[in-house]
Amino acid sequence: MKTLAIRTDKPEAELYIFANGQQITAIKWQAHLKLAETLNTKIEVILNKSSITYDDIEGIAVFKGPGSFTGLRIGMSVGNAMAYAQNVPIVACGGDDWLKESVERLQAGQNDKVGIPEYGAPPHVTKPRK
Repeated sequence: MKTLAIRTDKPEAELYIFANGQQITAIKWQAHLKLAETLNTKIEVILNKSSITYDDIEGIAVFKGPGSFTGLRIGMSVGNAMAYAQNVPIVACGGDDWLKESVERLQAGQNDKVGIPEYGAPPHVTKPRK
């Protein structure tokens, strides 16, 4: 099973490609305030580096948090959109072993259907003006 894994909860974003549970390649970059601009391009870079296409992806793993509200939201949105568009399973895991756990869950045939981020704190939402 070929898996794309995405982590976007901190200024340094991470992408991984796994095949049959083994890491093929990984890239990390300082995305910080440019995550939305760079994430899709970096996905294409890692796919090309691994000599695979979008159609070869059989599962998506996404870090669900806790972490940056905007970073998690962007990574989760891209992961969910790719899983939906490619009709492949998605799993969202957190904690230190998120990568191992998510790859194992995908290999076991699990599918969250939709990844949901966990921010680790309530959102700071401004109350509407009256």
